[in-house]
Amino acid sequence: MPKTRIVSPAVAEAPPGRWSNAIRAGEFLFISGQVSRANDGKTIEGKGEYEQSKIIFTKIKNLVEAAGGTTDDVVRVTIYVVDIKQNTEVWRARQEFFKGDFPASTLVQVAALGTPEVLVEIEAIAHIGGK
Repeated sequence: MPKTRIVSPAVAEAPPGRWSNAIRAGEFLFISGQVSRANDGKTIEGKGEYEQSKIIFTKIKNLVEAAGGTTDDVVRVTIYVVDIKQNTEVWRARQEFFKGDFPASTLVQVAALGTPEVLVEIEAIAHIGGK
């Protein structure tokens, strides 16, 4: 099955040879774990879990749209947090992006993410179909 790298001008890409933000394989779009890193590749935006999650869900939305889909096409998200007690802040942000039947979801607490200021990382899978 052929695969296609999907890019969005609104989401900074990693340097070549590291990873792709999104790969479309057939009718599925696989989105790598996103954090609230700014397009400069260095600055982390958003002070808390809610703000960081909103930024991340916006990145996911931009990548899905770049592949020709909408947030309604997202079927699964995996959310990594460093403080499980802040999960309601992640859910609050999530409710601003998804309506109706929410994607299947897993929430996992981890010891750390990338750098100390990164509080949330989210990966997603979308089924875009024949669009």
